[in-house]
Amino acid sequence: MSELQIGLLIIGVVVVAGVYGYGFWQQRQYRRKFGATFEAQHDDALYHPPSAAADVLIEEEVAALDYEETHHQVGDDEVCALLDAATDYIVDIKLKAPLGSDALASLWAQRFDFGKRINACGLNAESGHWERLIPESHPQYKAFRIGLQLADRSGPVSEVRLKEFHGILHEIARQVDADIVAPDLPAALLQAKALDDFCADVDQMIGLNILPGGDRQLFASEIAKVGERYGLRLQADGNFQLVDGRGVTVFSLGSMDGTLFQPLTLKQTRVPGVTLLLDVPRVEQPIERFDELAELARSLATDLRAALVDDNRVTLSDKALGHIREQVASIQGRMLAGQVVPGSAQALRLFA
Repeated sequence: MSELQIGLLIIGVVVVAGVYGYGFWQQRQYRRKFGATFEAQHDDALYHPPSAAADVLIEEEVAALDYEETHHQVGDDEVCALLDAATDYIVDIKLKAPLGSDALASLWAQRFDFGKRINACGLNAESGHWERLIPESHPQYKAFRIGLQLADRSGPVSEVRLKEFHGILHEIARQVDADIVAPDLPAALLQAKALDDFCADVDQMIGLNILPGGDRQLFASEIAKVGERYGLRLQADGNFQLVDGRGVTVFSLGSMDGTLFQPLTLKQTRVPGVTLLLDVPRVEQPIERFDELAELARSLATDLRAALVDDNRVTLSDKALGHIREQVASIQGRMLAGQVVPGSAQALRLFA
């Protein structure tokens, strides 16, 4: 073989390995979100992979997360209460003299580099109360408490990132001559893995398909009109959503083929059917929400002159819906046993 042929062969091997590795990562992400629990028990599992366009939107949303926006559903006075050794790697820095938030400048500069959310709190030197801490905070503080979330839907925190977080805070404490208390790193990594396993076990999304008969397709404008009757409104992600008073999505209605709905093209867009989705860990009282999901799906099917079907396009019977309800109840029970209340602020950040 010539040097050129050998070089091309090496490049080919690297490309194939890269494609395989990326495919494996994508499969893991899919299984984390849509679960294997139902898949193992039903040939007609009611879980639906997102479209490629939806994947892009989700990735962009995660990439755009800002520290100041991570708790838009949680009051500032609750942020510090959310820090929990079961879900966060928490570092305490006790100051010998009050300092402002600029003492954490090196942390703020790298706060998006750790792959997980950071929550910071400061012990207000004047009020004596713990309060949410951001780069723009003005008070002086007697202590800092900073937590790095151990896991979310993208998986557990990596050893490299955790060590970087640990190192930055130790350097800050050294620079300001403060005392620092940080948990054991190996134990924290084990905790992150355990938390990720727990979340993966209960991370389920249920979808009920609404399919018109024959070759008839549904006009997006008709879907929008019918959906509005039940509080489903088109959102920036290209799906219709029912949102609660906290701004959390309760139900999401999207096309079965992954088509994203756009306001300016509703009259021209047609889809083969729609799917009504329930993200189980992110809603309060999942069993009650599932009952509402089933009722809403029936109403939508009636108004759209369509049928409620499973992924094999077989009509969903009351018995089948009852079986799914039992699975939802099981998920709710496992979450509560793990001391994570479905739909709570803690659940929303774990399943983000």
